[in-house]
Amino acid sequence: MTPQVLGHIQGGDWWLLLLHFLSLSLLAIGGAITTAPEMQRYMVQDQHWLTDAEFNSSIALAQAAPGPNVLFIAVLGWNFGLNAAATAAPLWLQWTWGLAGVTVAMVGILVPSTTLTFALARWGHRNRNLRAVRAFKQGMAPIVVALLVATGWLMTMGHGDLVQNWKLAVLTLVIALVVWRTKIHLLWLLAGGALLGWLGWV
Repeated sequence: MTPQVLGHIQGGDWWLLLLHFLSLSLLAIGGAITTAPEMQRYMVQDQHWLTDAEFNSSIALAQAAPGPNVLFIAVLGWNFGLNAAATAAPLWLQWTWGLAGVTVAMVGILVPSTTLTFALARWGHRNRNLRAVRAFKQGMAPIVVALLVATGWLMTMGHGDLVQNWKLAVLTLVIALVVWRTKIHLLWLLAGGALLGWLGWV
């Protein structure tokens, strides 16, 4: 895979990041993680703000940490901020840029969806017996599943050609089946994947 060259992050890029996350916030059906494919396309492929490795590691780190899955947005913002700071900048300045990236990303992803969810949840609770409300809830389930599958596919493809990395493809399918059919805690699966990577088996 060809190494990616990061583009220089300028002042206007901060507004682009905020606007993109504001728009994605309203599409985050089933949680922010379902918008990961679009974030990867925009931040990695189009804008070159992050590399594939930075993007995938942001999601993996946030998913391994305790807390809501929206934490990966904070890690993406942190990496964006670090890439915006000069490499030779003092540590305190890099931290400042990193925290600014976290703030912009989290405000963008949380404010629209939280406001809309609050308003619609109150309306939906008052009208929960309406046929349209029940149909909407049932219709959203397959959309959420499809978006989660797309996110998993994106993270798998981020490691290159699946024919060459057949072990990774097999491991992905096995883990998907284990999650689906058992109640094994996800942290055990993450630890197992980390061990296999450390041993160089995948």
